Amino acid sequence: MAGKDCVKVAVRVRPFNKREREAGSRCVVSMSGNAITIQDPRNPHTRRTFTFDYAFWSHSGFIRNRDGLFVAEEPGGRYADQGSVFNDLGQGILENALQGYNATLLAYGQTGSGKSYSMVGYGPNKGLVPTLCERLFRAVKANQESCQCQMLFSMLEIYNEQVIDLLSKGARSPAGLRVREDQQRGFYVEGLRRVPCDSAEQVEQLMEQGTRTRTTAATHINANSSRSHMLISAQLKQIFTEENITKQSNINLVDLAGSERQRCSGLEADRLKEGTAINVSLTTLGNVISSLADAALGKKVVHIPYRDSVLTKLLQSALGGNSRTVMIATLSPSDICYEESLSTLRYAERAKRIQNKAVVNESPTERLVKELKAENVKLLLRLSRLGQDGRKTEEESKELRRLLTHNEMQIKAIQTLWEHHLQEALKDWETQYATITQERRMMQMHPYILNINEDPQLSGVVKLFIQEGDWDIGLSEGTSRTITIKGLGIQERHAVFTNEDRRVSITPVSGAKLMVNGLPITYRTELQHLDRLILGSSSTYLFVGFPCERGAEDWSRYDYDYFQSELAAAAGIHIPTLCEEQSPAGEPSVGLAQTDPSLLAVFYDYIKLIPMVTEANQMSQELNKGVEFKLEIKNLAMSDCRGRDLEKDIAVRVTSLENKQVWMWSKVKFVNRKFLMEEVYQQQVGSGGGQGAERQPLPRDRDPFWDPLEPLHLGSAHLWLQSLAFRIPLEEQVEVLGPEGTEEAILQAQLLPCSPMGLWVTQDHGATLVVDKVQVCQGSYLWVRCCYIQSMVRCARGQTCGSGALRYSLWSGVAGVRPLGQVLLYTVCIVAGFRPVVG
Repeated sequence: MAGKDCVKVAVRVRPFNKREREAGSRCVVSMSGNAITIQDPRNPHTRRTFTFDYAFWSHSGFIRNRDGLFVAEEPGGRYADQGSVFNDLGQGILENALQGYNATLLAYGQTGSGKSYSMVGYGPNKGLVPTLCERLFRAVKANQESCQCQMLFSMLEIYNEQVIDLLSKGARSPAGLRVREDQQRGFYVEGLRRVPCDSAEQVEQLMEQGTRTRTTAATHINANSSRSHMLISAQLKQIFTEENITKQSNINLVDLAGSERQRCSGLEADRLKEGTAINVSLTTLGNVISSLADAALGKKVVHIPYRDSVLTKLLQSALGGNSRTVMIATLSPSDICYEESLSTLRYAERAKRIQNKAVVNESPTERLVKELKAENVKLLLRLSRLGQDGRKTEEESKELRRLLTHNEMQIKAIQTLWEHHLQEALKDWETQYATITQERRMMQMHPYILNINEDPQLSGVVKLFIQEGDWDIGLSEGTSRTITIKGLGIQERHAVFTNEDRRVSITPVSGAKLMVNGLPITYRTELQHLDRLILGSSSTYLFVGFPCERGAEDWSRYDYDYFQSELAAAAGIHIPTLCEEQSPAGEPSVGLAQTDPSLLAVFYDYIKLIPMVTEANQMSQELNKGVEFKLEIKNLAMSDCRGRDLEKDIAVRVTSLENKQVWMWSKVKFVNRKFLMEEVYQQQVGSGGGQGAERQPLPRDRDPFWDPLEPLHLGSAHLWLQSLAFRIPLEEQVEVLGPEGTEEAILQAQLLPCSPMGLWVTQDHGATLVVDKVQVCQGSYLWVRCCYIQSMVRCARGQTCGSGALRYSLWSGVAGVRPLGQVLLYTVCIVAGFRPVVG
């Protein structure tokens, strides 16, 4: 990592995950040396190539050996394992830290693209962070004769612009920790706990503790871990006794939030901008990187917005400052993730232009101790020469003794502070080790429920044991026989576990939301090994039965997507259903491996939004907003005028429970509103008062649950125009079909052939009939006048519409007097819209 202190950028391509394998995804990413090429799946001739400092192919060509390590299938193969990634990236960070430079590693990419695997790893496949700590302590031990080393470890999370200390012993502040600025230290987190460590095992234990805290905190504040940033800091201090020099290096290891962007066109623009604080950090980081990249190219940059977010404040030295920085960008090679992968590559392309100014951090700490000792020797010598008579001598003696005591305290503080903190950390470590040992013993004795999180790194962290007898589960912490959980929609006493005769059952309390294997239950249900539980809105747990019931099953398949897929299947939405909708009538549905990637993307969007819609409904209920959200697939059973399937997409139907007004929100709009709802919920519920409490109402223009009335896409109706070629008027009553193929309304329409002046033309007028498409193409055109005899006589699935309750408009097709041209022999799609009117 010699030469210019530019940010080094590496790209790593991960294997297909289970979702992509089942969908038969196609690889659209290729690699040659350090060059990455990505191909547009919709246009194979469109390719983009990017070149980086390092490129790691981890997509294929690997096997798992006996030790559980993923290694290259053949010696010298192109597969980049965890060791290869560390040798290229981690080794440089280690060397920089030992030399006294600040070092930073940033992991960037879409949620699920392999950031956590590269940074932390799973099982024996250790990632950059644990391997770096292990090698660091190994190097420290090798130099312990000439150098005394001290390491302080901290771990924090940034969510919604709040800093959460993941190693804190005390209660978490609702507002989080504050970020301060010091002239010498720069930006720092006030009150952040920094734990002394003298072994890699202690660091690993602290990371487990931090992960457990992160899981619990995410549940408490209803946070999605993919929207939060995790920052691990290790402060390494090396005291060289012979040179009287102390070198100090700050190592920052940052796992950034998921980089996926919600794209929207101008038609989907929301009246409430996506200014939510949840997105501020990542957006600001992109602005900082763009500004620094422009500055590196010689462009004039007036301002670099470090101060606009908590994350960029803490990373100021890593980006354009005193640090040697590496970014690893992880991406999926699947055609489904093309847009996100291309966005990641563009982001990394800008980051590699940033230039830092790293210097060795040296301070004469040991020299200060020697100077204090030498000064104490002089003070003692002066004291011994002082006489015992005279007031002046006595006052001078007191002053010398005060100086002597002060110097001794400084020496003691410098020499003993580290040992004292280390002893305290060792006591904490012993307590945590005893807790882990007890937990492992309980796992071999009792059944338990295991948390399942969207982030695999946070799954399996929380284990709640069900011992013999009845156990209440909920928010309450009142009795000794209570299992306490936090989360949206969890009641004080939510359900009761019963463990008797080596059988476990669960009984929901009245009004409590509880699902088992994707189905809601309201009565006592016996649980089987590996049953899936959802308590409240989205608290997901896997039930693990008695030890005798546990076999060699693969528990890993019961991930977060599995839970949501069960809910989607219960609602009648799964991939075979979508394939049947796509296949023409009379033809068999396509196989899973041949499914259109756009359909698969819709399905995975659907299961991703299921918990978000559930949480939005719960927040609406608790805040008394009176709106209900329902997930739908647009154009699920709709086709265009030529019978081709329309492009399918996710939409959310919003219904006012009071007056039945209906809105349709796009996926982009709903996701934005969901984050704004979370902010409102935290402010109002966190300020005191639970469900039903009196709260200060939000102004409508700032309320994410409210929207002004707008036209609603009701459905489509098709009218054949072939009769108009024979000058025959068309009067027809047609069904207006909704996105799911259901009858939404009946439309009565009249189409009259006419002249360019709008006069009605009949067969008796002697005009040439156009009955051949060729004649139409040669310029023989007819004109048509479209009029409606009456409004829709039925709407909203059989409900009669009053005269003031229905408005409709022609959104596509023929309106007024228009030339038919080449559409003569095709159908025209009439889309009706209505807007419910209060009263």
